[in-house]
Amino acid sequence: MIQTQLYIDGQWQSPIDQGTRAIVSPADESVIAQAAEATRADARLAIAAARRAFDGPWRQTTIRDRARLLNKIAELIDRDAEKLARLESLNTGKTLTESRTDMGDIAATFRYFAGLVASESGAVNEAPHHVISRTLREPVGVCGLITPWNYPLLQAAWKIAPALGAGNTVVIKPSNLTPLTTHHFTQLIDELDLPPGVFNLVTGGAEVGAELAESLDVDLVSFTGGAFAGESIMKAATGNFKRIGLELGGKNPNIVFADADLDAAVDYALNAAFFHAGQVCSAGSRLMVEDSIYDAFIGRLAERLPRIVIGNGFHGETQMGPVQSAQQHEKILGMVQAGIAEGARLVHGGKRPAGDVYKQGYWLEPTLLADVTADMKIAKEEIFGPVITAERFRSEEEALRAANDTPYGLAAAVWTRDLDKANRMSRALRFGTVWVNDYHPYFPEAPWGGYKASGIGRELARIGLDEYTELKHSYINLAPKAMGWFGA
Repeated sequence: MIQTQLYIDGQWQSPIDQGTRAIVSPADESVIAQAAEATRADARLAIAAARRAFDGPWRQTTIRDRARLLNKIAELIDRDAEKLARLESLNTGKTLTESRTDMGDIAATFRYFAGLVASESGAVNEAPHHVISRTLREPVGVCGLITPWNYPLLQAAWKIAPALGAGNTVVIKPSNLTPLTTHHFTQLIDELDLPPGVFNLVTGGAEVGAELAESLDVDLVSFTGGAFAGESIMKAATGNFKRIGLELGGKNPNIVFADADLDAAVDYALNAAFFHAGQVCSAGSRLMVEDSIYDAFIGRLAERLPRIVIGNGFHGETQMGPVQSAQQHEKILGMVQAGIAEGARLVHGGKRPAGDVYKQGYWLEPTLLADVTADMKIAKEEIFGPVITAERFRSEEEALRAANDTPYGLAAAVWTRDLDKANRMSRALRFGTVWVNDYHPYFPEAPWGGYKASGIGRELARIGLDEYTELKHSYINLAPKAMGWFGA
């Protein structure tokens, strides 16, 4: 059985109170690990170590040093990619194919930020000949990074790479449900010659995250997760007005017009909703289909759903694994029943699959609820599971109005052959990412984040590095002369 520890000030150690938490496989509910369960006291030790490192030797590292570090991390990810992928699938339930793809994306993220960091030089401003005026980006300081359970190491990489690349020190807290790949990543960090305290790992529950948000010695906190926790972090961060980055999920419309390539739209509607069992912040679970093709589209989905192979993520034929936890399993089933009570029509799914193999674990059939209307709860609230809710619309204006009528604004998609319509919709939809005739692609070079209740700030891209910096104007007068104004 896997045993994990905390990593503080360059040393592996047990929590002060020796606490542990059982980590459970979502596929069969067996205990796969005992993880160290930190408390606020452990988090304070990690924060203090990060503070010392930032105020000490880490400040002397150069841009080239940090770029080399990120590239070295990418090499170690490549070296251990298969082990990391297997840990990710074991802990999250996702298919091994998905986890292997994640590892490639993680290495690419570190390499992207390595290249970006290496190009940093600041900007020289126009000024008199005796003045050097520069705009500089400097590290924020100590960064508290809080990551979710659905993409444990990928989301960690989106934060760690720019944080270290910009010259900050880090205290990371992975979800207490899925700490295994972040723990192994920390073992890779331990192979490198970093000053103690630059990178710290504290695994534990909400009180650890609260300490990171509240501590006056933390200069920035970046959180990916639910809106309720994000609200708490935002309030706690006011203690020292620390920088915050919040990625809080979404209710993402996937809008299909009658002139779309329907073969592609049907296929991508399934991918949008059932990839990683729908446990994706940008999942296209809110399907909106133009009225004239609605019945045919639902019929084609209904034909495909029973053929989706549900099973253990380590089996090559598996297309969808379980959801991650018992709590998530119960929540999804409850929302499906609530939708049916509101008047939605259950086309397929809505229950645990039949068979002995599915009696243990957090299994759900891929589910389709048709005839949903925009005022229903399931059309407004994030389900975060393998469920499609399907709505009709009769005009472009109606589709746009309904799609934007949500407190969230993370991602949306539009399916049409009309490029003028695609451009109008793409401009008018109030979402951080809008795909046209596609769903789910992202690139390290493109920003990720949302409008409204989907969060604050952006990850990835140039702006993802800027989030971890402070902007400074440096003004040096090389030939100061007396002004002779006061009392001369």
